[in-house]
Amino acid sequence: MLSDLKLVIFDLDGVLTETSRQHFKAWQTLAAKYDIDLDPSFEVHLKGVSRKASLDKILSLSSRHFTEAEKDAMQAEKNAHYQQLIANFSKEDCFEGAHELLHFLQKKGIHMALASASKNGPKLIRALEIDRYFGYVADPTQHPGKPAPDLFLAPMHHYGLTPNQCLGVEDAVAGIAAIKAANMTAIGIGELGSLPEADAEYTTLADFAQVIMKHLT
Repeated sequence: MLSDLKLVIFDLDGVLTETSRQHFKAWQTLAAKYDIDLDPSFEVHLKGVSRKASLDKILSLSSRHFTEAEKDAMQAEKNAHYQQLIANFSKEDCFEGAHELLHFLQKKGIHMALASASKNGPKLIRALEIDRYFGYVADPTQHPGKPAPDLFLAPMHHYGLTPNQCLGVEDAVAGIAAIKAANMTAIGIGELGSLPEADAEYTTLADFAQVIMKHLT
């Protein structure tokens, strides 16, 4: 999978930093206002999914009907709360091995792109001080959400590459499905066995970094 590697496409939340908790806490707070009790087990259904799709999944737990205007307001409210929760993120909030891996890939001349469903991606990578590594950031407002492959295909097309030259790194089932739909090699980050469709799984980003850096040295 590394013989002709030209581009590594990263998800953000749960791959390069931990914002999943903040996302879910903001959703729980919003849901509680509408008498929806979000059990922690529901979080898995929201990982890697767009804001609108996440809200639709949450509102499916309610018998109430909500207008599109109400849904737009809910999304804005959730996002405002989420931004408060990540306001103090810094370089230190990157996962172990993230800076080392990104710097290594840059030195090797391998392109890096971000394929996050979060509209806060550009702001967050600036806060984490890793934005300089990403030559392309897929815009989630311009593409269908995961598990559609578009967020991964966009950077591939930007660099004029083919799927066999690209590697996708994800922590969510929807994200892995998107990578596979793009015919790329999929790397899963998280509890082993939780992403069975991935081509390879690693418990942490640091574990993956150790392997890829060894192979490309």
